[in-house]
Amino acid sequence: MRPDPSERIDRRAVTVWRIAGAAGSLLIAVAAGIAIGLAATDLIPRAIATGSVLFALFLVVLIVFVVPKVRWIRWRYEVSEDEVYLRHGLIIRKRVLIPMTRVQHVDTKAGPLLRAFGLSTVTVATAGGEHEIPALSDAVADRLRDRIAALARVTDDVV
Repeated sequence: MRPDPSERIDRRAVTVWRIAGAAGSLLIAVAAGIAIGLAATDLIPRAIATGSVLFALFLVVLIVFVVPKVRWIRWRYEVSEDEVYLRHGLIIRKRVLIPMTRVQHVDTKAGPLLRAFGLSTVTVATAGGEHEIPALSDAVADRLRDRIAALARVTDDVV
């Protein structure tokens, strides 16, 4: 087996993913609130409501604090003259090799949350689909996009 890729994504990805996880956890908090309300009106037993709230807290801690850090630790990439090598995944671990000869175009993108932290995602497109390298500093993302485009000889497509 080949060694793991050497490059890491930006550490600020952890903060971005924590914010996104917290926003997504609002639904979990609403569900816990509903369980408390139902228990207060005796529509469900208090034990069920307590269990629901404890499970909701567990999920929020996992989504906001644990998963982003582990996700950052697992994300690695490397670009050589012949290929782009990606390794990521928490439960299902992926190792992706993208031959430069298969790269059709490469670009960068950043939504509002990534932009607020000065981060961008590099997207490498092939006939088989798109692959992303998330949460790189804007400068690193631009250099990486340009390097992959030059190595794949798609510099005319760079946006």
